[in-house]
Amino acid sequence: MPSEVLEFLGGRRRVLDMTLGAGGHAEALLDSGTGLLFGVDRDPVALELATERLTRFGSRFAPIGATFAELPPLEPVDGVLYDLGVSSMQLDDPIRGFSFREEGPLDMRMGSEGISAKDLVNTTSEEELADILFLYGEERQSRKVARAIVRARERSPIETTFQLTSVVASAVGKRPGGPHPARRTFQALRVAVNRELEELTASLPQAVDLLAPGGRIVVLSYHSLEDRVVKRFFLGEDRLQILTKRPLRPTEEEVARNSRSTAAKLRAAELAVKAA
Repeated sequence: MPSEVLEFLGGRRRVLDMTLGAGGHAEALLDSGTGLLFGVDRDPVALELATERLTRFGSRFAPIGATFAELPPLEPVDGVLYDLGVSSMQLDDPIRGFSFREEGPLDMRMGSEGISAKDLVNTTSEEELADILFLYGEERQSRKVARAIVRARERSPIETTFQLTSVVASAVGKRPGGPHPARRTFQALRVAVNRELEELTASLPQAVDLLAPGGRIVVLSYHSLEDRVVKRFFLGEDRLQILTKRPLRPTEEEVARNSRSTAAKLRAAELAVKAA
């Protein structure tokens, strides 16, 4: 939703892009007249590629290698952008192990440190695994899937995306025309591996603390768990004036160009200016 992002943040003096990725939003914001853009990403590969893409902007772009919740001290900014979830660049790289449609190692880490999805799948207890699938993937058959995973790993470790996909599909089946049976399992493991909801919950108050008076925060989310965290935070944060009574959705034209935008929801708010 680049046009909607620019509507709220375009041309602002200092912007903090919390999810730099391949640098698409950052480039659009800098082209719109943003004076200085801080680009944050925990993925060193993404940070390197985006920096190369944005080199033409010189000192107007400042890359930061960090997670949401571990930002270095910054001066106040006029806008903050989150584009949550896994980036297309990560999803399309089989080596990263995010996609149930591509064969690759079962990794799913957005950075280069910490436990991987392979670690979770092969060492977590059946009960805890079921809880992860239910809480982070909203998988209704979480216990059945967890049981199938534990039985499969007893025969041999589950080390690739297709191994896991096969186990999940055999446990829950596939409805003709329905979503891929492993979609919710992969989402749950990715969210758990990267502590996405915990990072977002810890980061949002920090982002508001960084806003200058009249500064705006814009969040793009892609599943109900993320959106729920953002909605509750916006409603409970007295300093913010909500700019989107309902989340904005992508246009039909954008969905036709980019099917991955289908689930996107955009919420925006502004830091209230205190009366003199």
